[in-house]
Amino acid sequence: MHALIVVAHPDPASLTHAVAEQIAEGISASNSEHSFEVADLAAEGFDPRFTQPDTALAMGRGEPLAEVAAEHARLERADALVLVYPVYWWSFPGLLKGWIDRVFTQGWAYEDADGKLVKKLQRLKVHLVALGGANQRTYARHGYFGAMKTQIDHGIFGYCGAQVLSSDLLLPSDAGFPAAHLATAQAIGGKIFSSRAVIREEEVEP
Repeated sequence: MHALIVVAHPDPASLTHAVAEQIAEGISASNSEHSFEVADLAAEGFDPRFTQPDTALAMGRGEPLAEVAAEHARLERADALVLVYPVYWWSFPGLLKGWIDRVFTQGWAYEDADGKLVKKLQRLKVHLVALGGANQRTYARHGYFGAMKTQIDHGIFGYCGAQVLSSDLLLPSDAGFPAAHLATAQAIGGKIFSSRAVIREEEVEP
């Protein structure tokens, strides 16, 4: 089994990158036959801007640009997609959102066939690992985590048919921060291809 780990953070020394590395180690440790590829969007210089050719593709005209086709190929090689990212303004960073905008294209991720939605990514399993800057009380009081799950889990992946198997939010208020996040990340990696992987629904007391 093969995982594509997508990281969206400009600083390679960040906790976000360290978490991604531990997830990769967890995948490798879980089974020697499992493999992974890391897509470091910042280091690779992925352009998140939605351009005229992207608009044409969304309207069913033209072919994907080379950089978009390359991302399609990476995703087609993967059995699981793992997104690791910091929370910016209660959502994805612009770099990661732009990757979704440009790569999850009409005709490839989904298709609008005469008003009927065809979900084309039902084979893909998704794991989300977000690193936030606020504490659990703040997220719970304002309903931020629930809103993020609605926007991302349902609004993006549900629309394309991809199943979100786990959604983790790592916060500074977590016990043992930041070292505990690395242990959690390795455990997440170890379960990526577990047949018992389930969505974690965590209730936080306000």
